[in-house]
Amino acid sequence: MKHIMDIRELEITAELAQIAFTPAELERLGREVTQMVSYFEKMKEVDTDGLEPTTHAFVKANRVRPDTVTPSTLADAALERAPELEDRFIVIPNVL
Repeated sequence: MKHIMDIRELEITAELAQIAFTPAELERLGREVTQMVSYFEKMKEVDTDGLEPTTHAFVKANRVRPDTVTPSTLADAALERAPELEDRFIVIPNVL
């Protein structure tokens, strides 16, 4: 597989990010970047005409479900398994 990103570009990018790579790591990274770019190129081939965006920078409201209170016994179950309690707090031995 031919590298799309030049190894020297990877070295410069790594240097700017203050990351040191061995030559073998740079070679591997070059192959992985090539795979990613190849995948992105393949994604360009997908017909997305007529599809609504899942998100957009100009959306003014979050797309989240409403908060609803639901009963749960998870906290009680966790507290029942604790070796030692003080009120409803788990006692943890001092380390220092």
